[in-house]
Amino acid sequence: MDKRSAKIERKTNETDIKLELTLDGSGQYEINTGVGFFDHMLTHVAKHGLFDLKLNCVGDLHVDAHHTVEDVALALGGAFDKALGDKRGITRFGFAVVPMEDSLAEVAIDLCGRPCCVYNVDYCGDKVGDFDVELVSEFIRSITNTTKMNLHVNVPYGSNNHHIAEAIFKALGRALAQAVAIDKRRGDDVPSTKGTL
Repeated sequence: MDKRSAKIERKTNETDIKLELTLDGSGQYEINTGVGFFDHMLTHVAKHGLFDLKLNCVGDLHVDAHHTVEDVALALGGAFDKALGDKRGITRFGFAVVPMEDSLAEVAIDLCGRPCCVYNVDYCGDKVGDFDVELVSEFIRSITNTTKMNLHVNVPYGSNNHHIAEAIFKALGRALAQAVAIDKRRGDDVPSTKGTL
């Protein structure tokens, strides 16, 4: 089977992004957004999803990290959607529960072609270092829109912001890996009674 992959270039007045994604990879990554904590989170998506990801973003960090996080999420979601093509043979659904010390994250995905985001997370403060935790929800909503998926994120408990965010990104990687996986029993079929996703 050919590797399912996509290249995305996205340039605006706020960010300049070059991204390469391979779904059937081995978890290799080269990530540079200029936002250290965000890079750290994205490595978990690649590593635990076994996606190969090359990403470079030059953003208007003199303003703040908002545009960088949002636009990277839009580009990454677009790459997933493009690499999935007509979604023939995929599992479609993915679910992961990931603990990170004191925190637990639950992520459920349906690659249905209809964006819907549910995000139930409470943090213990506004930041991890100099990273605004509200940007995690911004990332989740933006990647939902361009991947065209249902994405539900629930964190029932957690007492450390870093651990909460890391559990979310690890669970996102695992759930995406499950959802994009090829189901050999399905053959060339689209996993929908409608015949299309």
